[in-house]
Parts: sequence; structure tokens; C-alpha cells
Amino acid sequence: MNAQVRKLFFVLAGLFVALVAMTTYWLWKAPDLEARQGNPNLFVRQLTIDRGKIYAADGKTVFARNRQVRRKSVGRTWYLRTYPTGELAARPVGYSTIERSRSGLEESLNDYLTGSNANLDTIVSNTLDKLKGITQRGNDVITTIDARAQRTAQSALAGKCGAAVALDPQTGKVLVWASQPTYDPNLVEGHFRQIQRITAPCTPAAPLLDRVSQGLFIPGSTFKVVTAAAALDSGKVTPTTSFTDRGYCIEYGKKVLNFADQSGPEVFGTVTFSEALQHSINAVFCEVGKELGVRAVLDKAKDFGFYEKPPVELPSDEISASGLYVNGHLYDPKDPNAVDPGRLAFGQERLQATPLQMALVAAGVANGGTIMRPTLVDRIVSPKGKVIQRTQPDTWKEAMKPQTAAELTAMMTAVVEAGTGTAAQIPGVQVAGKTGTAETGRAGENDTWFIAFAPADNPQVAVAVALSNQSGTGGTTAAPIAKQIIEALLR
Repeated sequence: MNAQVRKLFFVLAGLFVALVAMTTYWLWKAPDLEARQGNPNLFVRQLTIDRGKIYAADGKTVFARNRQVRRKSVGRTWYLRTYPTGELAARPVGYSTIERSRSGLEESLNDYLTGSNANLDTIVSNTLDKLKGITQRGNDVITTIDARAQRTAQSALAGKCGAAVALDPQTGKVLVWASQPTYDPNLVEGHFRQIQRITAPCTPAAPLLDRVSQGLFIPGSTFKVVTAAAALDSGKVTPTTSFTDRGYCIEYGKKVLNFADQSGPEVFGTVTFSEALQHSINAVFCEVGKELGVRAVLDKAKDFGFYEKPPVELPSDEISASGLYVNGHLYDPKDPNAVDPGRLAFGQERLQATPLQMALVAAGVANGGTIMRPTLVDRIVSPKGKVIQRTQPDTWKEAMKPQTAAELTAMMTAVVEAGTGTAAQIPGVQVAGKTGTAETGRAGENDTWFIAFAPADNPQVAVAVALSNQSGTGGTTAAPIAKQIIEALLR
């Protein structure tokens, strides 16, 4: 009899353990199962969740929050999204709607915002709320965006087609993420045609395009920073290496000219490599590109992150990789003879880059050759105020030798002090930068750029500004905008 009792006890104990294990497993897997698009009740159920807020870095400025709507037909309260700051952070915050689903951080962080993330504290809290019949609440997201500098950037870009992005080069935190033309996310639900009617000095206006991470611009002379890094790292060139500039470079039997003003192509004569960057001399960089070869330049570009999507917390389809493009597709040539090394070296050829990527180039120089993983999220906080996730600085790329970064810093500082970037000068602050004016093949419709970091001796900000459809140069169009952003962040 005792043997039978013991057997029954072990059977019941085994069943109890199995029940606990299965219950724990399904509680833990619930967020993953809910997130499957095949779940037909998921979207409607999430409307009953008090979705978390999205804040600026100050933890006070609210980019996104909820408003309650009582649905008598279903006898429930639905929570619909509203955006108190309107256009200010439409990119990258995005939107969450019934009609047009989600975008931006609203999409990529949906599991946290709805409390569906597989975090033990969240799971336990949600389970207890369900048992008590309390409305499920999502987690709040505190971004890295500086609200004041973001306003400065959006205002400076107003009426133009372009983007500006600023980073902390030491941590990778994104401080500014501005794109114009933009849109009011409050109009996505029910008033989408108003967004479709937005006009701008570019066709199409594409206000829903995130020009920071999706927009592809010809980088022009800003890419000379990458070429210079390849040259200096190789040891074939130093900042004091001497070159003779005749105003052109011969490639495939034809002249590749320097930038031309009303008096014709610029001619500088004998210059050092540092002076070639300072005055953005195409002919010198053309010669350097031919000496290095296509493969060496492209390999260095990859060291900076080209040919990859920067790992920022956005949906993958909202991020473009930078590199050579052919017929709209990324092109990594197996045959180096298929690419013009001279024009590649000064950022033309078929090269295209996002402002985010070029900001990372500037940040890499600023941070001694190390590029930190870019992040838009500072921390995620539970409804009870507990930090459940905090983003830690993480290295993404080792782009160049520290000595090369130091040499480039001095060269880029000369660009702003007495070169093509003087419009970015800030009294009392040493700025290192590089201008870019890229030909698009359409007269008076250049892509213009400025990348920079400051203070040059202790970098706190790295920035990239890109504009399309410009008749001027990067030094006159983009550099003043970068200056405003740097001033707003260092103030």
C-alpha cells in the first residue's frame, strides 16, 4: 500500500511540475506569439492597451502619447495616438494608427510600448493587471533627441529638401534627427490627403521619406575624408606630402577638373595633402584615388560602415545602406576596373550616402577612429518608473588608426579656419569640418553637404547636413545650418 501511495505521489508531483513549467513557458512566450502578424486579434487588442509615451532626452517633452476614446459599440475604451509636438520629431518617432499601421520607433519598439516585451518584470506586472481587471499599460521610451536642438534643425531646414543629424561621437547617442519636408503625424489617421498635398522645392516632395536614414545623396567632397583616411592609413601619403595641382587630373585620357567658379577651374599649384583637403582640390584627390586603387578606397569606406545599414533602432526598411549604386541597387564591384578611381576618390562616380552614414564618418574621426553604434533610445521605463532597459555605449566600427584620426582632425580644422568651410566658424569654439558640393547632372541642382564635429580638441557633437536641388556650394548652404545645430547643442 505504501508503495502505491509513493507512486501516486510521484505521479502527481510530476504532473504539477509539468504544469508549472508549461505555464511559465507560455507566459514567457506570450509576447512572441502576440507579435505574430497572423494573430487577427492582436491589433484590436492593442488598442485597449494604454500605450507608453515617447519622450525627448529631457524626459519632459512628450513626442507621443494616448487619448482615450470610448467605443460604445464594443463597450471598451480604446487608446488612440496623438503627437503633441506635431512635426518636430515625426522622423524618427513615426506614427501608430489604425488606418496605416506604424512607422519609426512606434513600429520598432511596439513590443515595449504595448508592454508585450519578453521582460520578466513586464510579464509579471501585466499578468497581475489582467487578474485585477486593470488596463494594461505599456512602457515609456525616453529618446536621446535634444528637443531644443531638434527645433533649431527643423527650422533651419524649413523650405528646403534635405536632412540634418547630430551625434555624440563618444557614445553614439543621436541628438538631432531632422528631415525636410516633413509631416504632422496627427494627420496620418483620417487626414492623409493633406500629407499627400505637401509641396517642396524637390519632386516628389516625399514628406514621409526619412531623409536622414533613407535619403541617398551624392556625397561629393565630404567623401574625401574617407579617401584621406585610406591614404593616411596606408602610409603612402602624409599630411605634408607635396602635390602639384594644375587644375585638373588626367583619367582615361580626359581631364577631370577642379571645382569651377565664374573664372574657371581653380588652380592651386604646389600644395600639401593637408592643403588639398582644406581647399577641396579634386585634382589632388583624383591622383590619390588612382594611386590607392578602387578596392582600397571601397574597403576603407566599409571600415566606416558603407555597404551596411547603420544599426539604429528603426525598422530595417527605413534605413538605406551607403555605397555605389547601379539602377537603384547597391553595387560592390568585383572588377575594380569597372569603377573610376579618380571620381570615386572625391565622392562622385555612382556613390550615394545617407546623412546618417556621413555623420558617422565625422564621428569616427572625432572619436579617435572608433565609431560607436548609433542609438535613438536612452532608456525604457516601466509604468511604475523602473528602468527596464538602458542603452550602453557600444563600439560599431574601428574605422582608422588613432594617428590618422588625429591628422584628419587637424586637416578638417584647417577647412573651417581658412578653407571652404569658414561659414561654420563659431567664436570660442574650434570646429573641424568638410564641405561637399556634388554634381547631379542637372544644372543648378547640386547635392550640398557639410560634415563636422566640435569642439575639435574635445568633441561632443558630430553633425552632417545634406541638401538637394541647390545652386550654391556646401560651404554656403549646408555649413551655416550645421553651425546653428552645433551652437544649439553646445550652448
